[in-house]
Amino acid sequence: MTLLRMTAPLGACLAILCLAPAQAQQASMSFFVTSASPGKGADLGGISGADKHCQQLASSVGAGTKTWHAYLSTQGAGAVNARDRIGKGPWVNAKGVTVAKDVTELHGANNLTKQTALTEKGEVNNGRGDTPNRHDILTGSKSDGTAFTDDQDHTCKNYTSSTQGAVMLGHADRIGLRDDDASKSWNSSHPSRGPDGGCSQADLRSTGGDGLLYCFAVN
Repeated sequence: MTLLRMTAPLGACLAILCLAPAQAQQASMSFFVTSASPGKGADLGGISGADKHCQQLASSVGAGTKTWHAYLSTQGAGAVNARDRIGKGPWVNAKGVTVAKDVTELHGANNLTKQTALTEKGEVNNGRGDTPNRHDILTGSKSDGTAFTDDQDHTCKNYTSSTQGAVMLGHADRIGLRDDDASKSWNSSHPSRGPDGGCSQADLRSTGGDGLLYCFAVN
């Protein structure tokens, strides 16, 4: 009985000691790829719903004291540019690695790769060649981080549709079907498509995604 009483608290203490460094590092992170989506395809409840999802996931790993925004552009009246809503940087992942020092570097020669575009849990997200492939990230943006201005839908009706429409996707692992700039683009690789209309969870999964987002701390 005495041994059991001693080992139980000892095991709990060891668990706390192991978790403490990881939690401390995650608390300082300012960028992550969501480990899960809301589950309704590109219907995120609008851009505010996407921000809420980022905030909730950040809070789940001890980084909720920061204000988190999803990297998304909108279209139409009052269109928003993704690059204008994510703060000034620098941004570091859950392991403390800097992915970009500022907005200019983020949209230029950044340090985003499969190994650095980590989830809020500090895990590597599945990419091309993994099962399932989850490298498609919703952005609704052009490569410079600005909104589309034509009359086509690039945001699944500003993230309110889980049926008809299309949303621009980026490749978190910077790998695609071809060796071209679009395939290597982290934020503007190709639009969604599929038999449900282009915006459902199944449609997003069919091209190698899962309705995931980039989240940035704005402060």
